[in-house]
Amino acid sequence: MSRFMKARVAAVDQLSSSVRRLTLVPADEAPPFTPFSPGSHVVLGIPGEGRVCRNAYSLISPPDDPSHYCIAVRRQPVSRGGSEAIHSRVQVGDELELSPPANLFLPHWQARHHLMLAGGIGITPFLSYLPELERRGASWELHLRSQDLDVARFPEAAPYLASGNITQHRLERPNLKALLARQPAGTHVYLCGPQAMIDAVKEAARELHWSLARIHHEVFAAPEPGTPFTAVARASGVEVAVGAQESMLEALERSGVEVTSLCRGGVCGQCRVEMLEGEAEHRDAFLDEQERASQRCVMPCVSRARSQRLVLDL
Repeated sequence: MSRFMKARVAAVDQLSSSVRRLTLVPADEAPPFTPFSPGSHVVLGIPGEGRVCRNAYSLISPPDDPSHYCIAVRRQPVSRGGSEAIHSRVQVGDELELSPPANLFLPHWQARHHLMLAGGIGITPFLSYLPELERRGASWELHLRSQDLDVARFPEAAPYLASGNITQHRLERPNLKALLARQPAGTHVYLCGPQAMIDAVKEAARELHWSLARIHHEVFAAPEPGTPFTAVARASGVEVAVGAQESMLEALERSGVEVTSLCRGGVCGQCRVEMLEGEAEHRDAFLDEQERASQRCVMPCVSRARSQRLVLDL
């Protein structure tokens, strides 16, 4: 049975030239939405040409209000179909596939101070943090670096703009080492944005002798295209051609093979599958070097094949 339900697009708002905000509500006959924990995401299924493109998006609406879910999507210059469809085709009244919320980026509530650093659309997971941080009376600050995305355009940020805890950096790059150096003991740092930003913050933390256990990050990276190949789900008796622009996970789902997945970006490990034949091109951030070298398992959400066929224990 599919874990996806039907959601209806209730509103579409243009927050900037490249960012759209969608409000989703349960479709007729669909089960009601449920509350979620701060930092949660959903997987949205958008019909495309001959396939459904499924991408993970952070929920930005208040976690304790299940009457609706909101996401914000940046239009990618090179889109595999998801962001382009949301910006050019999705309209109010459309019905889309939606997964239940899942969380890989929950705040560490025991922290004495919460420092959130966002690059561009990376602000999205933090918008669901703010109501709960305030409810708990927690100490927090949020920094957004973006030239074209104004934090004030998000309705979810409006109640907190006057707090003085939100700083927008436009042209200037924040001095990350100085920013970390002035944090109180017991601070935890949360990052969402380009990999270069995440690496720079981690390097600054190392120079200040911070434990990297206090640095947390989330990345939703769309699978990169590659050479077409054939994936074989041996136990299911299914053989499917994986196109250049789709992931192995998407191709298997398109053929009716159920694969457990969560982040769809190669970081959580939920879709790990045992490999029986073939050579994988590993692109994930979950498997260690020994596991990759063994060629005994693969993460189909982002990884592909070096050989013409991969035979999977599915």
